[in-house]
Amino acid sequence: MKFDLGIIGGGPAGYTAAFQARAKGLSVVLFEKDKIGGVCLNKGCIPTKAIMHSAELYEEMKCASDLGINCSDITVDYAKVVERKDKIVEKLRKSLELALKNAGVVTVNAEATLSRISDFRAAQAEIQPSPIGRGEYLIQAGGEVYECEKIITATGSVPRDFENMRFDHEFVLNSDDILNLKTLPKSIVIIGSGAIGIEWARIFSAFDVDVTIVEMAEHLLPLADTEVSKRVERIFKAKKIKTYLSNCVEKIENKKVYLSTEDVLEPEIVLLAAGRKPYPLDNALSCIGDACGKIQLAHFAIKQAAAEVSGIEFNEELVPSVVYGCPEIAWVGKREQDLEEGTYKKSNLLISALGKSHCDNCSDGFIKILSREGKIIGAHIVSKEASALIQQITIAMQNNLSIDDLKKVCFAHPTYSEGIFECLFK
Repeated sequence: MKFDLGIIGGGPAGYTAAFQARAKGLSVVLFEKDKIGGVCLNKGCIPTKAIMHSAELYEEMKCASDLGINCSDITVDYAKVVERKDKIVEKLRKSLELALKNAGVVTVNAEATLSRISDFRAAQAEIQPSPIGRGEYLIQAGGEVYECEKIITATGSVPRDFENMRFDHEFVLNSDDILNLKTLPKSIVIIGSGAIGIEWARIFSAFDVDVTIVEMAEHLLPLADTEVSKRVERIFKAKKIKTYLSNCVEKIENKKVYLSTEDVLEPEIVLLAAGRKPYPLDNALSCIGDACGKIQLAHFAIKQAAAEVSGIEFNEELVPSVVYGCPEIAWVGKREQDLEEGTYKKSNLLISALGKSHCDNCSDGFIKILSREGKIIGAHIVSKEASALIQQITIAMQNNLSIDDLKKVCFAHPTYSEGIFECLFK
């Protein structure tokens, strides 16, 4: 079978490339050895947010009397929480599979191997790295052989462990395992405080689990602006989430976690959330998406695919980051700790200054905008709806709008968006 384009990997990068290619009239075959949708749909973004919604609702209901609503005997059926998560994932996956079929993408649910046609009979083939292959290639999958004029590999990533911290999938869990728990633990140690660690700390804390975070950096969420990290630490302290900062795990043995400070922790389970490692194909072309080893975010993968297939350019320095929960955490552009003092202007607005935040009973947080010569160079937000707010600023930065341009925009009231407007005058 011959195709214009073969895509190995059915995650956000892979399926976006497939849709873009079909829109250009190319014949496309998409290979996925597991489930269409990749990590984001099946083991990451979507299932985590589904569980988080239940956690946030439960946490809010515990304080419902403050809002004039009397609730009693509020309990959690975690098995049903997980069941709802599974239904959402299945529904979205079936919708995606149907969309691919309707677009005319041939989907092959099998592991794919790749080699040059010229080297098909050779034991090993050497293929020059390139996101899209030049020349004809063979892809073997499910006992069939596919000839493709061009190849995109988008094979994703897998959870990372270490020699002294190996996943056993019973006591030491990865981000895949944690999604399949049917009951809540009484206590958990989370190693790492990136987006995965922070979000699961929020979920478990909301469900009344005793949560401890171990982070080797000086602050939680080390990729964020330092002011953001400090605010998260304050919020976590108020929620009685214990943290061990500037600390390392020496070993995990006999269901005990030994720290470099000689502290010994004895949780019911451990979540090792120390990032993900690329999963490129052996002897494959260089990849897009998580496997390329750059920014491991679904929206970055989607933009890479659009750029690769359709030539739609985007600025890799303006990729927004979001950590979910209440309040949300989001940022784009430069961090303050990376800027030389005196070369920028900083504007801050407390979220408590916004009437909408008090109506929503979520007034903790701030908006921070960094600018230079009248243009925004970075923004950092801790707030409800921060994921939407950061997108507004990203659009302004992408289009090189000045602060004076933004001041001319009429922001609705009462909203969180008007906080951007007010922050610009600080």
